[in-house]
Amino acid sequence: MPAVSADTLTLPRISGATIDQTDRPVRSVTTGPRGHEGEGFPVVRAFAGVSQRALDPFIHMDQMGEVEYQPGEPRGTDWHPHRGFETVTYMIDGRFQHQDSTGGGGLIENGATQWMTAGSGILHIETPPVELVESGGTFHGVQLWVNLPAVDKFITPKYQNLEGKQVTLLTSQDGGALVRLIAGDLDGHVGPGATHTPITFAHATIAPGAELSTPWRTDFNALVYVLSGRGSVGGRAVEGGQLVVLGAGDRITVSADGSQDSNRPALEVLLLGGLPIREPIAQYGPFVMNTKAEVIEAMEDFQAGRLGIVPPDALRPHRVRR
Repeated sequence: MPAVSADTLTLPRISGATIDQTDRPVRSVTTGPRGHEGEGFPVVRAFAGVSQRALDPFIHMDQMGEVEYQPGEPRGTDWHPHRGFETVTYMIDGRFQHQDSTGGGGLIENGATQWMTAGSGILHIETPPVELVESGGTFHGVQLWVNLPAVDKFITPKYQNLEGKQVTLLTSQDGGALVRLIAGDLDGHVGPGATHTPITFAHATIAPGAELSTPWRTDFNALVYVLSGRGSVGGRAVEGGQLVVLGAGDRITVSADGSQDSNRPALEVLLLGGLPIREPIAQYGPFVMNTKAEVIEAMEDFQAGRLGIVPPDALRPHRVRR
């Protein structure tokens, strides 16, 4: 269950459709394959099989978990570099620790988001806190990579910490959906995340039988990722682990089936969109640049220690002694 909840009767309602607005049609529905990241935590590769043109300005997204860890099972990533984009780590439920070479970091938990602008280069680590490794517990989150245009790829790295209580909460016309607006604009409401590339990033919980219809910027692309549950997007049936790419239009409509599984009491979706950058992309692992030469330069800078230094008090992945 998502950590951030609210009584929708008290929240601002997203405006209904007007006669001149049209729903965005479904272009494709893909199912993300399951894999493992870092030292072995389970992920769904949400964008697998989707063209970069359809995703732009997004590069990559993993759904981390949802998993109930036993003691000693939680895993994270060790120190690694990034350059040329922003990473967004949203913890739907559970806890994760972050630290980077600029001094940014902290505990990301229960609906919080860390927004790291890698820019010219940064080193960081994301790992479960000691108490989670020792005792086990729930782990469920999302990591999204947002591209930067060429003019911003070498900006100074930056870190934002957004607590769960800071998100903008909205509801649908029927009051059956809770929308957590993390970044961007939705029907005139603004989320707390500050972004270099204009995007909208929101998490919606839609009760069984309810519908969420929301305006969407016509110059943005539009993606809906199903975290869990069953329903429909633009009239097309969807379920957990699927990504919907939408075409041109004014609104996005998502409906929850009237019956959901007992362990999935509602339809959980991410709404994603942004202003396409439309520039060449050269990516190799943690570097997202415009040319192969820039990627090689990033690798050389990392090897020479020019992307940052691991601090003396650095976090390290915790291991349970047996």
